[in-house]
Order: sequence, then C-alpha cells, then structure tokens
Amino acid sequence: MKPLDEQHGTYVPLSERVIDAHSLSAQFLDPRKTGADCLLEKAIEQYQIHEFQAALKTLQQALGMYRALQDLHGEGRVLGGMGLAYYGLSNYPEAIACSHQSLAIARQIEDRPTERQALANLGNAYRHLEDYGRAIFYKHQSLDVAIAIGDRRGEMAALNNLGMAYKAAGDYARAIDSYEQGLAIARELQDLQVEGQMLRNMGNAHHAVGNYAETVVCYEHLLTIARQLPNRHAEAQILRNLASACYRLGDTLKAIAYHHQRLAIARSIDDLNLEEQTLDSLAAIHESLGHHCLAIEFYEQRIAVLGKLQNSRQQQQAILNLKAACHAIGDYEKANRYPDFTLIP
Repeated sequence: MKPLDEQHGTYVPLSERVIDAHSLSAQFLDPRKTGADCLLEKAIEQYQIHEFQAALKTLQQALGMYRALQDLHGEGRVLGGMGLAYYGLSNYPEAIACSHQSLAIARQIEDRPTERQALANLGNAYRHLEDYGRAIFYKHQSLDVAIAIGDRRGEMAALNNLGMAYKAAGDYARAIDSYEQGLAIARELQDLQVEGQMLRNMGNAHHAVGNYAETVVCYEHLLTIARQLPNRHAEAQILRNLASACYRLGDTLKAIAYHHQRLAIARSIDDLNLEEQTLDSLAAIHESLGHHCLAIEFYEQRIAVLGKLQNSRQQQQAILNLKAACHAIGDYEKANRYPDFTLIP
C-alpha cells in the first residue's frame, strides 16, 4: 500500500488505519470475540484496498458484536475505523460523529493509540470541512499523544497533516515548520515515500509565498526520490514545478533544461498530452526571451502533436502564436504556410 490516501493527499500510516492485530491474541476462548476480531481484520483488508463501503458494512457488523460483548476496547477501535471509512467516502459529518464516539471510549479506558487515531481522524475531517481552527486543535492533540506514547509514525502523520491544515488556513510559516519536523522523522525512519510527500507539501508551501529558491531545493530533493521510486508521470510533474520555480527566479536556462527532461519523459512513455503541454511551455519561454526561431520550432512541433490529438481549437491557437512569432522576425513566407482564421470565444 502507498502511505498516502490518493483521494485526499492525507498521510495515513498503517498504525493509524483502523486497528492493529494485537487484539486478536486475547480471549481466543470466546468464539464471539474471535468472530468480532475476524470481522475487524476483514475490514482492515477492505479499507487498505479502498473498498470503503464494504469496509464500513463489515465494521458495522463487528460493532454490534463488540457491543454485545461489552468490549469497549474493540468498540472504540471499530468506531475509529468507521470514522476512517466515512472519511474515505468523503462523508465528513459521519466521520466526525464516529471519531468523537471513538475518542470518548478511548479516553474512558485510557487506550492512547485509539485516542491518537480518533484525534487524527477528527483533524482530517474538519480540514475537509474547512473548519481549520478545529482541524488544527485536534491535530495538535493527536501530535501530543503520538509523542507521549512514542509513536514516531503517528507523530510524522500528525505533522504532515497539521502542515496541510496550516497551509489551508493561510499560515504558511507554521505549515513549513510542521513539514520540516515531519521530514526529519521521515528521514530518520528512512521512509522515502513519506519523505517525498513532505518535500512536495513543503515545496508547494514555499511556492505559495514566493520562496522560489526554497521551492527549488525541495523539488530537487523530491526529484531524486522520484527517480528511486520510478513513476515517470510523477517525475514529469516535479520537473514542471521545478521549471516554473526556476523561471520565477529568473534562471531561465535551468527552467528550459527541466522542460527538456520533461519532454523526453513524455516521448518515452508516448504521452501526447504531456508532450503537447511541454512543447507549449518551451515555446512560451523562448518567445518571452525573444528567441523567436526556437519558439517557432516548438510551436511547429506542438501543432503536429495537436493534430494527432485532434484538438483543432488549440491547434488553431498554436498556429496564431506561430504566425505572430514568424512576423516578429519577418519570416512572412513561413507565416503564410498556415491559414488565417479568427478564434471564436
């Protein structure tokens, strides 16, 4: 499993997902307890493959069994799991309701891991409801519990998600500080995937406040990680962001070099949309620099790709850009090879 919920961008470590297997070692002599634990294990598997609706149904069955047994430990953890399942389904009010119930039970029986998980669930759900004050409040509590019980992965998750809440609230300084602390733990645990997520989030936060030099540092580290965990589309996105930050810094040569690397990836994986977007970026940069001949070359390549994509509107726009570049250098012969037309909004 990837350590990131792809739908939300929230980091959810396995220790935060539903429940661990420790409860399965207890009360094996009671078949009702064993049955409830087996249902819980089934729900874990369903959740981890993003079958949230199926996981919810299984958890509801387990909840009834734990309540019949008056097993508060199991009930609290199942309610936490239901909170996660509802979160996965984007049903944030129900995620909050279940997590509050889980939190109350966890505090009653002093189950700190379940308490931390419930607090984490609440923070994430409130962030998606744009209630950033509550999101930050619960995330800080989750962080405090993780530190108290020595849960480094829970601490790392809380710092990442706290950073996301601060960023959403517009407090970029605190967001960056949270990411930096989480990044240190990811490196300590040698978790490249989470390190990459922290770097991405931190780079985005720096970019949002115009710290382009720091953005480049974050994304260059991220690029190194992406190449160790090969994902060519992710690598291409990182290169795009790097090029953008370098361009804003005035380092146009580096920006162009990153776009060329992105273009090579697009062609190696036969992604015409990615190729067309990259050619557009290269043409625009060269034109902004007054390199009209180079801009024309990239416009011509882009026009050919747009023809393969059968995107006539964008192709017409690219032709208009090409003709303007030709006129800028007085190459009317090349400009006249392409038709004249007016784009209708």
